[in-house]
Amino acid sequence: QVQLVESGGGLVQAGGSLRLSCAASGSISSLNNMGWYRQAPGKQRELVARIFRGGTTNYADSVKGRFTISRDIAKNMVYLQLNSLKPEDTAVYYCNLVTINGRSYWGQGTQVTVSS
Repeated sequence: QVQLVESGGGLVQAGGSLRLSCAASGSISSLNNMGWYRQAPGKQRELVARIFRGGTTNYADSVKGRFTISRDIAKNMVYLQLNSLKPEDTAVYYCNLVTINGRSYWGQGTQVTVSS
């Protein structure tokens, strides 16, 4: 079993920055990728950024150049640096982990609110 705990959300003004952290614990030796998703009120959950086992990353077009995903393998942590935040980035951000056999795990989410 895998547990994911996010932290780092909060309220920030437009143009500001936040750093989200996700701590993974449990049986994560079969990792395929970890990522961040977000869900705004009334909208579907969407992929923000993902980092694969080999280090490859991909991003949603809406956050390219502003957000950066990174990881610390030794600490079982994944991070999301959010820069140049916009009000439309307001959402609950969820950490996700996918194993090599396709099992998907989610954190409880952390709220990011960007004021205009």
